[in-house]
Amino acid sequence: MNPFTELAKMLIFFGLFLVLVGLLTLALPKISSWPRLPGDILIRKGNFTFYFPLATCLLLSLLLTLIFSLLKR
Repeated sequence: MNPFTELAKMLIFFGLFLVLVGLLTLALPKISSWPRLPGDILIRKGNFTFYFPLATCLLLSLLLTLIFSLLKR
């Protein structure tokens, strides 16, 4: 297979991914609160808030790993 074909497929995929991220970024302000998974860490003390989406990161990592492994075949 031509190496330019593989590069073209990868660029199309990343372009679609960026469009999806852009649309999600536009939609986020309209959503009142981002859904929190049970494993996400949220600490509130006074006027300080710390939020680390641990479960969301793990889920996103798993999803992207599956997508990239399917594209690699």
